[in-house]
Amino acid sequence: MPDQSQPSATEPGASGSVAARLAVVRDRIAAAAVAAGRDPAEVRLLVATKTQTPEAVLEALAAGVDLIGENRVQELVAKAPAVADRVAAGALQVHMIGHLQRNKINQVLATATGLETLDSLELAQAVSDRCVRNGRTGDHALDVMVQVNVTGEESKYGVRPDDAVPLAIAAAALPGLRLTGFMTIGARLPDPTGDGAADDGSAEDAVRAGFARLRAVRDEVRASGAPGTSAAVNLSMGMTGDLELAIAEGATIVRVGTAVFGPRVTATTL
Repeated sequence: MPDQSQPSATEPGASGSVAARLAVVRDRIAAAAVAAGRDPAEVRLLVATKTQTPEAVLEALAAGVDLIGENRVQELVAKAPAVADRVAAGALQVHMIGHLQRNKINQVLATATGLETLDSLELAQAVSDRCVRNGRTGDHALDVMVQVNVTGEESKYGVRPDDAVPLAIAAAALPGLRLTGFMTIGARLPDPTGDGAADDGSAEDAVRAGFARLRAVRDEVRASGAPGTSAAVNLSMGMTGDLELAIAEGATIVRVGTAVFGPRVTATTL
C-alpha cells in the first residue's frame, strides 16, 4: 500500500503537552492566513490521529479540537467508542483521510462523518448505494471530497486533475453524497535537517503549483453550475511541513498530526 505520509520538518513546539503544541499550530495557521491576506477563521484545523491512542485523541479534544482525521479504517473503528458521544452531540467531526477499499465502506459509514478520499466513480457509486440503503440521504448525506493526485506520483492515491472535474460532477449528483470539496497531498519538501543542498525555492514552487492546481479544479467544478456542486468549497491540503504554502494557495482545511502529537510511534496501542 502506498505511503501517504509526508516527512515532517523539525517542529516548533515538538515537546510539551498536546495543548501547547496545538497552540503553536494554531499560531502558525493564523500567521500564514494573515500573511496571505486571509481571515484565519477561513482555515480549519483537522488533527490527524494516525497511530495515536484514544487517550491522546481525547487530550486533543479537551484542548478544543473539533475535527479529526484517520488514515486507517481499523484505527477509525477502534477509536470510535471514545469519541462517539461528541460525534452524536455534533461537537466533533471525524473524517476518513486514508484510502478506502470498497469492502470497508460499511465500517466507515458507521463511524465517520466525512470521507476525503473519493478517487473513482466506482467508489462513489458504492458509497452512495450504501448510504441510500442505510437511509443516509438528504440532510443526513455523507460529506465527501474528491482526492486529486496533483503531483502525478505513483506512491500517492487520487484521481488525475484532468479527471477530477467529471468525477466530482458525477459524484455530486449521487444520492447520499454531499460534495464539499477536494483533497490532495502535496509534493515533498526537502528535510531542512538533512545534509543535502539548500533548496533554491523550486521545491516550494512545485508544492504551491500543486495546491494551485487543486484550487483550479475546485473553481472549475463550482463554475460548472452542475447539480450538487455549489457546496464544494473546501480545499483540504497542507500538512505539518507545508501548511503555510497551502494556506497561501487557499486551503480551507489543513491536516496536522506530527506537530500536535510529536513524532509518530511505530505501533498503535488501542
